[in-house]
Amino acid sequence: MVYTKTGDNGTTSLVGGRRVKKYDPRVETYGTVDELNAHIGMLATMVREKSIDLEIAFDIREKFEICYKQLKSIQNELFVIQTLLATEDEETYRKLPQLSDNATEELEHWIDAMDERLPRLKSFVIPGGSPVSAQAHIARTVCRRAEREIVHLAETENIEEKIKKYINRTSDYLFVISRYTLLIENKTEIFWSAE
Repeated sequence: MVYTKTGDNGTTSLVGGRRVKKYDPRVETYGTVDELNAHIGMLATMVREKSIDLEIAFDIREKFEICYKQLKSIQNELFVIQTLLATEDEETYRKLPQLSDNATEELEHWIDAMDERLPRLKSFVIPGGSPVSAQAHIARTVCRRAEREIVHLAETENIEEKIKKYINRTSDYLFVISRYTLLIENKTEIFWSAE
């Protein structure tokens, strides 16, 4: 059954069973990571459609397929992070799946591989240029909000450093993939101008 009615009074359960208000900082934080995951899910879907579009050249489809696999991996790690953020009991926390130790390094490897193909930035990027790139920017801004909420929660709760680093690097990844997808689609980047 999808509905339990237990949240009708404005509370929800953390992992471990303790009930808190739905606006509790912990709930806000893992809820924002959930929102981020949903936006990345949309981005992954858009990228996947490009990777199987037979009207697109094979080498471009292949690049989109690599991006798709990366995005799905990020979604899995974010689901782990959501669960950990929803858990305050240390014993329960230790029994849960954990963020892999090399997750951030893997993101950095992907970022570097894309970034070395991109032209050097000389101005601020304005989100847009293609639906895929725009969606990457939407995900990036939600990721930045998730990071702010995690940092704020860490002032009163024990949040692992590797979670903070992973979320920070995820926003970097989303910025780079927003540019990289424009490059492989041969679309024009939009840059800010003071004029």
